[in-house]
Amino acid sequence: MSHGRFRQAVRRATLALVATGALITGGLMATAAPSVAATPAATHAATSPTAGTGATGPAAGSTSSAPAQHLCATASKGFMSCLSLVRTDVAHHLGISPNATPSGYGPTDLQSAYALPSGAGAGATVGIVDAQDDPNAEADLATYRAQYGLPACTTANGCFKKVNQTGGTSYPTADSGWAGEISLDLDMVSAVCPQCHILLVEATSASMTNLGTAVNTAVSLGAKYVSNSYGGSESSSDTSYDSSYFNHPGVAITVSAGDEGYGAEYPAASKYVTSVGGTALTRSSGTSRGWTESVWHTSSTEGTGSGCSAYDAKPTWQTDTGCAKRT
Repeated sequence: MSHGRFRQAVRRATLALVATGALITGGLMATAAPSVAATPAATHAATSPTAGTGATGPAAGSTSSAPAQHLCATASKGFMSCLSLVRTDVAHHLGISPNATPSGYGPTDLQSAYALPSGAGAGATVGIVDAQDDPNAEADLATYRAQYGLPACTTANGCFKKVNQTGGTSYPTADSGWAGEISLDLDMVSAVCPQCHILLVEATSASMTNLGTAVNTAVSLGAKYVSNSYGGSESSSDTSYDSSYFNHPGVAITVSAGDEGYGAEYPAASKYVTSVGGTALTRSSGTSRGWTESVWHTSSTEGTGSGCSAYDAKPTWQTDTGCAKRT
């Protein structure tokens, strides 16, 4: 592979693996945002754990300040924001670096941490729903997988497929913030399920209606597992969105819990999804598992999301008394 492509992939492979990541979450990483045309991401002074590929700095789970920024701009009403953070206090070495290998956790580490059998999920399709286009998605995915010795996952061999929100190939406008989220999601699905097929569905915009349409498309195209790494404020429309986009019996739909501590977000608050919170993952040789894990939080205003939904009814399988509606 070319040195230029390798450096680009290293930058993308070291995106923030945080509370708001896709299927596997565990820390914050150092990176530069992918270089495609985009609206600027909002700056955010984060204090975050650093477990994960490319991580540098204090130990996972620490509360030492680490300046970071959101990859995506803050969402306006009716729209969602991708939920990845990226460190801004680590020097990025551009150009050729001989024998460069990403530091931190790779696929072998994550498979070990969660006791994932190597052949699990063979042939199953994982849907990844995000907004906007990542024009380099397949090329960067190929470099990440080659770096770690994972089998190729390409359009040509039928493992990878990228479509727009209605299943076509006329893709949305590129956005570097969402492209960073897409790259993270593709890499982490590859890391934890190397034998899975990956279906990337790109919504036209970050509106809930467009992202919801993309969820429906992922399911209609055969995904039995659909990852959604975005969120926004709750609204009175959420119960309608529930029935229109997330009620898919037999399909596991996961949604990021958020990264601003206490306070419910949608669609994590939907009664039809599994809300996924982040953890700080650390090696621990003195335990039978070989790892320890704790809830990711750094301050009262930053950490994995939680709270009481203002609109979604409490599902029958929730029996706590802490929230009148969905917990």
